[in-house]
Amino acid sequence: MPHFTQIPPVTTMNSTTAAATTQTPYPLEVHDRRHLIPIEKDTAMRPMLWVTTAVLALVSATACGATADKSDTNADSGKPATGLRLMVPNAAGGGYDTTARVAAKVMEDAKIATGVQVFNLPGAGGTVGLQRVVNEKGNGKLAMQMGLGVVGATYTSKSKATLTQTTPIAKMIEEAGAIVVPKNSPYKTIGDLVTAWKANPKGMAVGGGSSPGGPDHLLPMQLAQAVGIEPKDVNFVSYDGGGELLPALLGSKIAFGASGFGEFLDQVQSGQVRVLAVTSEQPIEALKDVPTLKGSGIDLVFTNWRGIVAPPGISDADKKVWIDALTKMHDSAEWKSELDKHGWTDAFVTGDEFGKFLTDQDKAVADILTKLGLAA
Repeated sequence: MPHFTQIPPVTTMNSTTAAATTQTPYPLEVHDRRHLIPIEKDTAMRPMLWVTTAVLALVSATACGATADKSDTNADSGKPATGLRLMVPNAAGGGYDTTARVAAKVMEDAKIATGVQVFNLPGAGGTVGLQRVVNEKGNGKLAMQMGLGVVGATYTSKSKATLTQTTPIAKMIEEAGAIVVPKNSPYKTIGDLVTAWKANPKGMAVGGGSSPGGPDHLLPMQLAQAVGIEPKDVNFVSYDGGGELLPALLGSKIAFGASGFGEFLDQVQSGQVRVLAVTSEQPIEALKDVPTLKGSGIDLVFTNWRGIVAPPGISDADKKVWIDALTKMHDSAEWKSELDKHGWTDAFVTGDEFGKFLTDQDKAVADILTKLGLAA
């Protein structure tokens, strides 16, 4: 099993129909022809009309060019970016949703961007949102929060849209996974859980906030392999993000959950759930008393990540606006505070470097899913 780094005032919208539109101005030549209709009654006026029209057309074209230049260089003007829209391809309340809304708020509070819209378009493990992004070719105002889950879902959902079609913007964070049980669970340690799981793998349901191929699916599959359980015997229940996973866990509809630990911090602090182990190399500062899998004798380290991609074919200027805004956000004190608050690990890279990371992740996930019989 190859190891890889796994393996992305605020206005918000929750809508499956919200659509960005692009406006195409009337071509200049159509505007010109309207003014070049010959006037038969006074042919002496024709030269004057032609000259006047040409001058007006030149002034109009120059004005349009000046406006376009001003828009394209807005990122260099020192003014906040405007009109940015960030799609979350899962239901509200999950890891993608939290990351996107925190990022938007930090950009607003730090005056990096104004009027950032965050909206949800869930479905098929994030590939409904991915298809929307691919369809929005050239729309430089739109981007999508994504991560390892979307990489896997493109295979298991047999998506026609792929991440290789998008424009890589930035990898933002990494986050360790966690094995979580409700407060009234009989399992007090990860050892207790594994013993019961090995005795009856098909009878113990494990839930995750991603579709097959996503991090919350890959984690229990790799954990099963690490403790001697056949992955095909794992009773995995898929939920569309942590926002749907948590009620199932609290309602004891599943024996345990596997997801990013940051999604459960509030419930851990309130005593509603217990974290039996985290999947990081070292213990997590936010969960000081929780052991790692390795520290519990299970040879597995697993890391999830989140990033942002944009539609294909956006201009260099629009790509720069997004990267500049996110770089300023990353460098801000507000973002560093949010990293600490949520227990996220800083993993910021942009542009081509993030693109290479996506390519590597795509291959690694495809290899694992092929071994599990979930990808051809």
